[in-house]
Amino acid sequence: MIAKGKVFQTQYIVSEKVYNGFRDTFEDYNPLHTDETFAKSKGFKGRVTYGNILNGFLSHFIGEVLPMKNIIIHAQKIKFSKPVFIDDELMLTAEVAEVYESVNVFVFKFTFLNTDKKSVAKGQIQIGVI
Repeated sequence: MIAKGKVFQTQYIVSEKVYNGFRDTFEDYNPLHTDETFAKSKGFKGRVTYGNILNGFLSHFIGEVLPMKNIIIHAQKIKFSKPVFIDDELMLTAEVAEVYESVNVFVFKFTFLNTDKKSVAKGQIQIGVI
């Protein structure tokens, strides 16, 4: 089902709805995320979306894209390398890097690419079969 080297891909869009949902749920009003003028004054093309939205996409990937549902996230690490903006389309590519059958654990290495095919974030996520 999931073997070392298997690659999964799925696409996400950082829509206004996703952005607003994160902002309203967590009440993070940092001006880099909420004030267009402020973000531009800091050298960005517009409001920078919340990096942790990508963690939400990872949760969706694990819970809904993988072909099994009896899993739980043990750990994840993510490094952000470029800003993500509202309406950006992201391609998540996740490869099974390690399989520990004796303890039912899988480790994925992942990358989020933007529409310019540039990496905006990468890392790894470990899941266990329950």
